Amino acid sequence: MRYLGIDYGAKRIGLAHGDEIGVATPLPAVIEAAPEARWAKFGEVVRARRITDLVVGYPYNMDGSVGFKAKEVDAFVAELKIRFGLPVHLVDETLTSYAAESSIKKKDRRGVRDSGLIDSRAATIILQDFLDQRNPPVAPPE
Repeated sequence: MRYLGIDYGAKRIGLAHGDEIGVATPLPAVIEAAPEARWAKFGEVVRARRITDLVVGYPYNMDGSVGFKAKEVDAFVAELKIRFGLPVHLVDETLTSYAAESSIKKKDRRGVRDSGLIDSRAATIILQDFLDQRNPPVAPPE
């Protein structure tokens, strides 16, 4: 299995890769402005990494309800299914962007925001959560 973790955003889309080993690693974010350029970039990554499943962060509100941003993600997921025909798994992305941003020094955050680094770190957290749910870590013997 080869997974592509996705943190969807209107300006930047964070990406991460993972496989049966169970470790998510960040990839360069999709930062292209034109929609078709974005889809072309996705296609390159899916083909180059031989992706079998897509894992998309789903934006629940803090109370567990679904907000307006979820409609954007729903449309994005529908397009992913049409373009790539791969299984799509939704994972709660609550606070992943906050956790990703917190991992970067405050003084460096502004400079890296446009690069998509924070978005790809969020995608890595999303994908790692998914992988951990599928293959929980084995406890060491006592």
